[in-house]
Order: sequence, then structure tokens, then C-alpha cells
Amino acid sequence: MLHDLSRMPADLSSDARRQLLNAVTDLFLLDEAPSEASKEHYGEIATQSLVHLGQEDRIGYAGQVADVPTLPRNVAITLANDSDADVARLVLKLSPVLSDTDLAAIAVTQSQRHLVAIAERARLSEGLTDILVERGDRDVLQTVSSNGGATFSDQGFDTLLQRGGGDPDITGALSRRIDLAPQRAERVLRIVEQMADPTAGNVAAARTLARQARQQRLEVKLLLADLTAGIRSLDDVVTMLAEEDRAYHLAQVLAQAAAITPEQALRVLMQRDPSGIAVTCKSLGLGAPAFSAAMELRGRRLRFKAKDIEDAVRDYTRLDAATAERTLRFLKLRTKLS
Repeated sequence: MLHDLSRMPADLSSDARRQLLNAVTDLFLLDEAPSEASKEHYGEIATQSLVHLGQEDRIGYAGQVADVPTLPRNVAITLANDSDADVARLVLKLSPVLSDTDLAAIAVTQSQRHLVAIAERARLSEGLTDILVERGDRDVLQTVSSNGGATFSDQGFDTLLQRGGGDPDITGALSRRIDLAPQRAERVLRIVEQMADPTAGNVAAARTLARQARQQRLEVKLLLADLTAGIRSLDDVVTMLAEEDRAYHLAQVLAQAAAITPEQALRVLMQRDPSGIAVTCKSLGLGAPAFSAAMELRGRRLRFKAKDIEDAVRDYTRLDAATAERTLRFLKLRTKLS
């Protein structure tokens, strides 16, 4: 049926195209695993219809399909590249279909409002943040600074501080991040302290913020020492840090336990596919309640649904520990060889 509909007459009115697109979209979304042929035909219908629809209709359609994982890539790209940022916004922010390459191409060509939407994505790679901090205006810089799922290269972080280091909202957002490496956090805190206005009573607040951040880093060092000495259990520490939403500190703990780098641990913790963090945690003997706490942290950061978290925990309980250990050893070996 989709194949027949894709050969729609060229003289259809805008209203008729909207009605057809709505009807076909309802049918398409009923199929949780559409074939490649169905996706191709649906993509033809959608892209042919969109160019004839008005702004409100395009916004409504984008909101309906923005987070659909089976949406044909050409439809997602068409919506994300819409010159009207109100149409593109939700797709840029939520679509799991768009790759980093797709997003990077949009980030170097589209408006600042498009960049803000990209900066709101649950997870941002270093390559994307490099572009955002280079091209973005104040709103973009503030959004990406506040995004706990954004990762920064050394160059990108330097650029962010150079361009936004004089803005108290941006440095304030960075200072509240709990996933910054110690060296980066210290740089930000020094800027915050230097920017504090004695006449406005901000010095005490800035020093309190800096003290709290440094206390947290010291606390992690003590937690790592306690784990090494066997004073605390890994489950207790993971649960505590996950419930406090301290992603980077949790990554430090997992990194020491699994003998991987904090960057690798943070990557598997925050990537959308839960298999990497499941393998890591299972190989360490982490119990299901502690793993569930880590999944809740992921859910908050990556905006997963409750069912996604439940499914991940259920799959974790079924994962064989020996298989997880072998997989982790293989992954570490492959990393060393690459």
C-alpha cells in the first residue's frame, strides 16, 4: 500500500497532502519493525508532502515523529534542515536517527536556534561540541555548558572558556557540572572566584561553590581508597554516586574497579546502548539494585522512559557473568591494540 501511495498525484492540494501524510504516518507508526521497503516508500511520501505543507503543519508533524527510532533518515534530515527552527527543533533535540555527521553538517550551516536545539541533545560528542562552541552565540554556549551529556575535547573546552569565560551564566553552569575532570573543574572555579563581585556579596557564594566542588573531589579520592581497602562495597558507592547524579565521579569509581580509563568508563555509562555499561558492571559483580541506580542516572541524563530502564535491568539479571568478563577483557585488549 505504501508503494502505491508513494506515487501520489502531483496536483494534490496542500490540505489533501496533509491528510494523506497524517493517515500514512498513523499506519507507519503502528509497525514497530518496518521493512526497509516500507521505510523507503514512507520516506518518499513524507518528503514529497513536507515541501507543500505550511509551518504549523510541519511543526505538528515534526512533533509526532521526532523521537521515532524507525523514522527514515531522509525524513529526519529534511525536518532537521528545515529553515524554520520551530520545525527542526524537536528533531534536532530528540531524533535517534540523526548521526553525528548529520548533526555536524547542520551545525555548520544553520541558524543559532538550530544550534541551541542540537546543544540540548541528551548526549553530545566532542566533535559536535567543538563546532557548537566555535559557532555558537551566548545561548548556545550556555546551553552546552549546562548539558551534562556533553563531552568536550581539550581544544573545545579551551574555546568555551575563551569565548564564554567572562559570562557568569556560562561559568556558573560549568561550575555546577559534576562530570568535569579535576583539572578542568579547578580552572572553572578559579574563574568563578575571580569574577565574584564583592559589592554584590557574590564572593562568599563563589567560594562556597568552589569549596563544595573540591570537597566532592576529595570525597571521591577517599571513596576510591576505601574500595581498595575493602572498607566500602562497590555496590554501596555506585548507588550513592548514582543517586546523587554524579556521573563523572561514578565513572572514576568504575574505571578504577574495571582497570579502564575514566573517559572510557564515562563513555560506556552515557552512551545510549546499555550493553557496554551492563558488561562492565556485571564483570565487576555489581548487584541488580546498584545497577538499577546507575540506570536511573542514565534515564535522567539521556531521557529514557521507565520501561527502557526496566528492560535494561531485566536483561542485566540475565547476563552471564563469565560472558561479561570475557567481553570486557576483549574490549580492553582491542583498545590497547587500536
